Amino acid sequence: MSESYAFIGLGHLGGNLAASLIRNGFAVAVFDRDPAAVERLVAFGATAADSPAEAAARAGNAITCLPSPKISEAVLAGPSGLLEGLPKGGTWIEMSTNGRDEIVRLAALASAKGVETLECPVTGGVHLAAVGKITALVGGDAALYQRHRAAIEAMCARSFLMGPIGSAAVIKVITNMLAFIHLVAAGEALMLAKQGGLDLAQSYHAIVASSGNSFVHETESQLVLNGSYDIGFTMDLALKDLGFALGMSKDFGVPLELASRVNAIFEQGKAAYGGGAWSTQIVKLLEDAVGTDLRAPGFPARLEI
Repeated sequence: MSESYAFIGLGHLGGNLAASLIRNGFAVAVFDRDPAAVERLVAFGATAADSPAEAAARAGNAITCLPSPKISEAVLAGPSGLLEGLPKGGTWIEMSTNGRDEIVRLAALASAKGVETLECPVTGGVHLAAVGKITALVGGDAALYQRHRAAIEAMCARSFLMGPIGSAAVIKVITNMLAFIHLVAAGEALMLAKQGGLDLAQSYHAIVASSGNSFVHETESQLVLNGSYDIGFTMDLALKDLGFALGMSKDFGVPLELASRVNAIFEQGKAAYGGGAWSTQIVKLLEDAVGTDLRAPGFPARLEI
């Protein structure tokens, strides 16, 4: 492949994205604070680096997939960060979820060092990332997008160029906001079915075939019905993304009554189960309040394609 990449951030999502790059023939240098995560990717064909700067210098371009804007900034511009290693004309592809102001500011830091930026958050879930079928939401220069499109499409089945830097942050926050609203709604729907005496498995399938269906119901409701809740995404991450949505609500003058209520519910979920609990456990709040669980046979502990 004509381009090589450093990949920083090998968690549930990033590890799968990096593996897709390697699987499709790209040279990838990896760094993560977790040695085990690095070892998994090295076994898959990556080379290990001792710092983001070293990985970036080796590859010439860098991809990050990190849990917060604060960590993204530290990896980009901190000691031994990407900007110490990336050459002028190199590209930073930020696949983390950021607010619009954050990614615009970070892209300006990169630009001052001669480094171009694409924002490229993804949507669809860890299970889709594992098989290269997740969707990329891209913000940045169209020519730069074309330069790196082969790599993006090695990781993602579909990609949408939304506009300049900051555009992808807006649409990603919107999609996540909708997902959390749908998750709470799906839990309430299943509890109504349970308390109404319906078979939960049959109710699940009936909803899938109805006008009330959603992607979240099709996927995450299965994990609730199994009882694992194992979506690979935490309460803390959900609250981070909902916080971005509520910030945009103020900035854009759009009242978000549903998102505000769902944010409050997730705050309750964090208080009850901890910020590291799976976001799907938000439905457990309702189970605990009613005093019954939502379980049915035949549903997986983890989502598979």
